[in-house]
Amino acid sequence: MGGTMLRARITGTGSALPDKILTNRDLEQMVETSDEWITSRTGISQRRIAADGEYTSTFAIKAAQQALDMAGIGPEDLDLIIVGTVTPDFPFPATACIVQHELGASKAAAFDISAACSGFIYGLSLVEKHIQANAIKRALVIGAEVLSRIVDWSDRNTCILFGDGAGAAVIEACEGDNGILSTHIFTNGSYWDMLYLPGNGSRNPSSNSRTIDERLFYLRMEGNDVFKHAVRAMEEAAQAALAANSMTAADITLFIPHQANRRIIDATGKRLGLTEDRVFVNLHNYGNTSAASIPIALDEARRSGRITAGDTILLDAFGGGFTYGSVLVRW
Repeated sequence: MGGTMLRARITGTGSALPDKILTNRDLEQMVETSDEWITSRTGISQRRIAADGEYTSTFAIKAAQQALDMAGIGPEDLDLIIVGTVTPDFPFPATACIVQHELGASKAAAFDISAACSGFIYGLSLVEKHIQANAIKRALVIGAEVLSRIVDWSDRNTCILFGDGAGAAVIEACEGDNGILSTHIFTNGSYWDMLYLPGNGSRNPSSNSRTIDERLFYLRMEGNDVFKHAVRAMEEAAQAALAANSMTAADITLFIPHQANRRIIDATGKRLGLTEDRVFVNLHNYGNTSAASIPIALDEARRSGRITAGDTILLDAFGGGFTYGSVLVRW
C-alpha cells in the first residue's frame, strides 16, 4: 500500500419510504392540533407511515439494494452490515441479521446499534475505524425506523413529530483524499430519561400489567429540554469535526443535520454561521425518522445533484441517550 492512508468512502446511497402519507390535516382529525401549529413549531407538513405487513427490515432492505446498485457491488462483496434503529423488527435477533439474509450477504457480519437518532453517524464511525484498521473492505450502514409503532397517537406533543423510513450507504476502503475525513461521537447519559421508551425492556417487560396500564410501550419526551440540549450538542459535534480538519464553516459545501425540528436545524445553522442555501432540509416531507433521517437526506441530496465530486459535506446528529456526533466527508 506504500503507506497510503486508507479512507472510508461512501460509494452508494439509497432510501426507502412507505407509500402512505399522513398530513397535518389528517392529524387535525386525530388529535387536538392544527396544521398551522405543527408547521410553525416544527416545520413538518407530512410524514410517511408503514402499512400492515411492513417492518423496519422491509425499508432497510429496499434502501440497501439501492445503495448497492449505486455502488456497483453485490451483497456478497459486503464484509459488514450495521443497522442503526430503535424500532427493530424484534428485540433480538438484530434486524441487521434479517437484512443480511434477505440481501444474500452471506460473508458479512451483521449487528444493530441503538443510538437513537445518531445511529447512522455511530455506524459510519464504527465502519471508518474498521476500514482504517484494514479489518474490512466494504460495509453497509443503514438507518431504519418504524416509529409509528411506538408513538402514542393520542399524545399531540409527540405524535406530530415522527415518521417511518430507511436510508443506507455503502462504504468502501479507498486510497486518496476523498472519503470520510473524520468521525466524532459523544454521549451524555445523564439525560437518558428525557427521551426514551419506558416499556418492553427488562425494567418494564411487555408481559407486565403495569406496562400495559401505564402505556409504557410508547415513547416519552421532554420536548423543550431536548430542544435546548440538541442545539448545543449539534454545534459541539460540528465544531469538533471542523477543528479536527483545520476547517471553518466557510469550507462546508453542504450541511446535512438530523431532521428533527426546523427550529433546531435553523438554530444550529445560525450558530455555525451557515447560510440557508448550504443547509439541507427535507423534514417537511418526512418528519423525524430518527436514525433514518440523515441517510435519507444524504441520498436525496446525492440524487438531486446537491452533492458533486469534491464537495465537503458535514453530517450532524443528536438523539435520545443523549447521543450526538458528526461526520465530515470530502465527496
